[in-house]
Amino acid sequence: MTSAPASGLTIATSRSGAITEIRIGDGSRRNALPGRDWARLARRVRELGASRSVRVLVVRGHGDTFCAGSDMTDWVDADPGYVEESFAHMEEAFCAIEDCPVPVVAEIRGVAAGAGCQLALACDLRLMADSARIGMPIVRLGILASPAFAARLVAVAGPATTRELLYTGRLVDAHTAVALGLADHHVPEADLTARTDRLVAGIAEQPAAAIHAAKLAVTAALTPQRRATAANPRAAVAPSHFSRAVAAFLGQGRRAPGTRG
Repeated sequence: MTSAPASGLTIATSRSGAITEIRIGDGSRRNALPGRDWARLARRVRELGASRSVRVLVVRGHGDTFCAGSDMTDWVDADPGYVEESFAHMEEAFCAIEDCPVPVVAEIRGVAAGAGCQLALACDLRLMADSARIGMPIVRLGILASPAFAARLVAVAGPATTRELLYTGRLVDAHTAVALGLADHHVPEADLTARTDRLVAGIAEQPAAAIHAAKLAVTAALTPQRRATAANPRAAVAPSHFSRAVAAFLGQGRRAPGTRG
């Protein structure tokens, strides 16, 4: 494998060039990303998707966590415009993955929360370690769920489960995630990488044109919902509650920095 770090992202390519890995974060802050790294992720996914040699993208987190969302230290004393821009960068990254012409597979360890959950849901397939958890605990932070955030949950889990997860903010374990449709497989943690590697190798062996056509076909089926939820009529956060919640979270969470936004 060859790799090239880009701030909070690392890109690694198999010797054949057919399978490319994107690692989220650097292992600190539970791989929570600031806005600039969500924008970098969007650019890298578009670049890799345009490569003729890449057949599959794999998204993993550094260390024992997939992604805890957005780095809330990025929002300390930030003006509302900067916060809104951060959420726009997140959505840009998720859309880049959904629009990528090659399959994107998420390998989830630890936690995929908030923006980390949305990152996983934007991928085509999700494999979770049995010890992992996933969810959208954003309501307690005063983050206002966007139509696009809700649509990704509805597409895999239906409206009732989406309401329950957004209203309560609870994280679910891997077994529950598979039962609800949030993940495709749960695997013993020790076996997760090998299972993911077998899956993506099997995809990479298929005719590229057929794989591209399959992804385009599924994307076409989902396009009406995505178009209907692309615009967000609300701000990303409730400002007064959000600023207090960020301060409280960072004040209480020095032992587990990061966020679930």
